[in-house]
Amino acid sequence: MFSSALLSPIAWRQASKILHQAWPVLLGSWASIIFGVLDTAMTGHASAADLQAMGLGVSIYITVFIGLMGVLHALIPILAQSYGAHHNLEVGRMWGQGVWLSLFLTALGSIALLFPDLWLSASGQLEPEVHDKIVMYLRSLILALPAALIFRTIYALGTAVSRPKMVMLINLASVLFKALLNWLLIFGKWGLPAMGAVGSGLATTIVSWLMLIAGIILLKRDSFFQRFKLQLGRPLWRDQKELLRLGIPMGGSYLIEIFAFTFMALLVAREGKFVSGGHQIMANLAAVSFMIPMAIGVATASITAQAIGAGQLHRARITGNYGVVIVFLFACLTAGLLLATRGTLAQLYSNDIEVVVMALALLQLLPLFHFCDALQCVVTYILRAYKIAFIPMLMQIIALSGVGLGGGWWLGFGPGKGQLDNFLLRLSPNMPSGAGSMWLMSSSGLGLSAVLLLLWYTHVLRTYPKSKRRINLPDPDAPLS
Repeated sequence: MFSSALLSPIAWRQASKILHQAWPVLLGSWASIIFGVLDTAMTGHASAADLQAMGLGVSIYITVFIGLMGVLHALIPILAQSYGAHHNLEVGRMWGQGVWLSLFLTALGSIALLFPDLWLSASGQLEPEVHDKIVMYLRSLILALPAALIFRTIYALGTAVSRPKMVMLINLASVLFKALLNWLLIFGKWGLPAMGAVGSGLATTIVSWLMLIAGIILLKRDSFFQRFKLQLGRPLWRDQKELLRLGIPMGGSYLIEIFAFTFMALLVAREGKFVSGGHQIMANLAAVSFMIPMAIGVATASITAQAIGAGQLHRARITGNYGVVIVFLFACLTAGLLLATRGTLAQLYSNDIEVVVMALALLQLLPLFHFCDALQCVVTYILRAYKIAFIPMLMQIIALSGVGLGGGWWLGFGPGKGQLDNFLLRLSPNMPSGAGSMWLMSSSGLGLSAVLLLLWYTHVLRTYPKSKRRINLPDPDAPLS
């Protein structure tokens, strides 16, 4: 798969384009994930009960939101291929269809958030105070869902046409508003009641609507987007079918990954609020680290899809291969930094010594988890550039659900409980058995997923139709934007 073509001048220019497009995506994604960092750190300083409520509540919300968001992200390869083929009006029309789809998905997501007890049944008996906070937290976030999903269509458009800086600027500005509103609503400043975890949910709702308004204003004022004649139109089943054909397996892949985090959080809650708090810190740092391969994967997939739309399959191959190499190098660097700074990171999240002790133990496993997660992430995105999502979803079901989630439950909380304890205790004497087993097996599942996806990507490169080469742009290194 990786040939001498990777060393050519064209390849280096493609690598430069990937990094140029990836950094705004990364900053924007980090700004988004900082929402979770702020919620975790600030509620952690409110009370252990608020931290547990926020951790469980946000796990449920993120599961619903990420699954629906994944369906909408079918817009990225569809719009990018149309943009690469210079079908600008098609870009504008399909974006409008994406908005209609986001409204339909909002209704489904709202129903899922209205019944939190179905999710919380896996957590055993929660303290009444924690349970009530979770219910109110999720109800406040139902109001955020429509704005957040419609904004993802703006994100998909900007990413597909290599204009990610617009969304980055909105995300960066939103962090300031989120921090201020969290401070006001969590701790009860300026005469407002102290609402703890519920306050963080209300802050997210307000900021989500502000972000959507800002996105619409920028789309209208930026002359670049006028060429697409963006319009809502009316929902068309033909277009909705195309979005769903690619979006459902994409959303399924997103859902499998995020459900693992949710199920882990719900099970780990059985080990008490201190282990649950340490797990939440671990999960948050894993999400922050994930943004690097995700950003590179998004940029790689966008540029690859543009090349496919232009009929330049050789260029698409080089771009995809270089994306994998770049992610591999960054994953090695990130894993090393996580291991070296875990003590400082844990103490930044909480001032509760028992929570910090649990976090320090679990963070021993984060470098391995991140490395495996990074590799499977970038290959998944590249396959989506070719509009291939169903087979990767099946592979992730086997690896992440079967080996990772199923194996973690079996060895951490099921019949095989305790079988990994000797290994885990060698890593850290404070390692919680259930949570540690879940994270170790999740890492194993991600590793298997990475191997399977790399093998399938190699198969795709060998078999993708050769007749589609250089249909629209004869120069294999001509700019697509």
